[in-house]
Amino acid sequence: MRSTSLTTKYITPSRIVWKTDESGEFIKNSEYVLKPGSGQADLRRDDFLMIRNDSISNHGIILDFGREIQGGIEIVAPRGNMNPAGTLRIRFGESVAEVMSDVGEKGATNDHAIRDFEILVPKLGRINVGESGFRFVRIDLVNPNSRVFIKEISAVFRYRDIPYKGSFKCNDQRLNDIWMTGAYTVHLNMQDYLWDGIKRDRLIWVGDMHPEVMTINSVFGYNEVVPETLDFVKKQTPLPNYMNGIGSYSIWWILIQRDWYYYQGDLEYLKKQKEYLTGLLNQLSDKIKEDGSESLDGERFLDWPSSENKDAIHAGLHSLMLLGFEAGKELSEILGDKATVKLCEASVKKLKKHTPSMAGSKQAAALLAMANLVSPEVSNKSMLAQNGVKNMSTFYGYYMLIARAMAGDYQGAIDNIREYWGAMLDLGATTFWEDFNIDWKENAARIDEIVPENKVDVHGEYGDYCYVGYRHSLCHGWASGPTAWLSRYVLGVHVVDPGCKKIVIEPHLSDLNWVEGTFPTPYGLLELRHEKLPNGSVKTTYKKPQEIEVELVNSNE
Repeated sequence: MRSTSLTTKYITPSRIVWKTDESGEFIKNSEYVLKPGSGQADLRRDDFLMIRNDSISNHGIILDFGREIQGGIEIVAPRGNMNPAGTLRIRFGESVAEVMSDVGEKGATNDHAIRDFEILVPKLGRINVGESGFRFVRIDLVNPNSRVFIKEISAVFRYRDIPYKGSFKCNDQRLNDIWMTGAYTVHLNMQDYLWDGIKRDRLIWVGDMHPEVMTINSVFGYNEVVPETLDFVKKQTPLPNYMNGIGSYSIWWILIQRDWYYYQGDLEYLKKQKEYLTGLLNQLSDKIKEDGSESLDGERFLDWPSSENKDAIHAGLHSLMLLGFEAGKELSEILGDKATVKLCEASVKKLKKHTPSMAGSKQAAALLAMANLVSPEVSNKSMLAQNGVKNMSTFYGYYMLIARAMAGDYQGAIDNIREYWGAMLDLGATTFWEDFNIDWKENAARIDEIVPENKVDVHGEYGDYCYVGYRHSLCHGWASGPTAWLSRYVLGVHVVDPGCKKIVIEPHLSDLNWVEGTFPTPYGLLELRHEKLPNGSVKTTYKKPQEIEVELVNSNE
């Protein structure tokens, strides 16, 4: 039986972005819908919003709810309407430009979420409609020679009402905003299961889950959505099938299991994975050639921007295989499975015989460094530190940041975060996107405004592969990596024993003067503050749960 922990909240529009009629002849009292409502129709007569059509033109308005949300809208119709009040066309959008589009225009779709449809509004009552990810709503009256009165229009926000236990704050507000935006992006995707995106695809993609789960570990701590989602996809994927049909995504399942156990320490849950884990590791061990190179079948995929570089995909898959077997060994040791430990050791030894090239790819360079097939310093100097944030991606950008940290280039990683993820905020984002190319920022209009004639529609004009134009998701959980990265490498929380029983605190402030925050553990919050002293050293103070051992390693940079 499906259970849910979702809460419903009603949100009043924050502003009217645009309306078809500025004269007041066809749209009157539009500001009325900016008043907080009760959700209840009544018999009052007031200066409610009125939309009127003639025989020539339809009229409507665009509302802004202030930030990206997942859900629908509620419309309350007051006294004075015809019976029924009329037919309204509703369009949801993650950008103003999307909400003004028709299905089929620049990739606009009704595929995973119906975001463009018509409804019949009652004469006197309310109606709740819609299920999508959106910030903006356009409402048009469809019937010619008609009018409709509307008392209230509210967003019906559906979310998990859970506290943000983890926190991050420093003297750079841009980094603070980026940390929180990543956290909020994942929060929205914590629906009945952990989704990739709230507009598209609204599905469980296991690779996407890894950055999401690391963000959950850093912000929310334990939440049942993670094991429930992992169990769902395992049940849907009997071996020898690969999760989502993608070989690397089954490897990500292993890595998520390892990381989830280290952060949450749920041994009973891990024990339930033993049979599947052992079977998957045995299956993967058959995908190593005699020369040590991987021969993973299924769809060969890392992320979309690297999908046409076969050599980069090989390098990435080979690295993931090595990382997967190393994680598999750790888990098998914990589970007391000596046979699988030996299998993993033999597979690791075999895989280390082969070192693929970086293939001109930052994705490949990052994974090769993480697998220690290429030194992080070489990977960083020859590839990751080149050309700023060009050729980064929102998904694998997380691993590029990790590899730069492994190379000791914390400043370079922080600069990447400011420039790449910060650019989305500059364009009006309240959540992080499925993909982003820094070149898109050139002469681009913000997503929260009508696109001026001399500007580029960054949502409708760009995108590739499955995310062309308005089909592009502007709330995608795999883009949340900077949140987990900042908590790990700047706030400096490194979990080294399962269940956070031992944590090494090693902050890297780089050009920051101070950083403070909290980190959720199974035993309560770890509270930290780091201040850079005049001599360059860092003074750290912390408060920990008594069940946790802490080792402090202060760095001088």
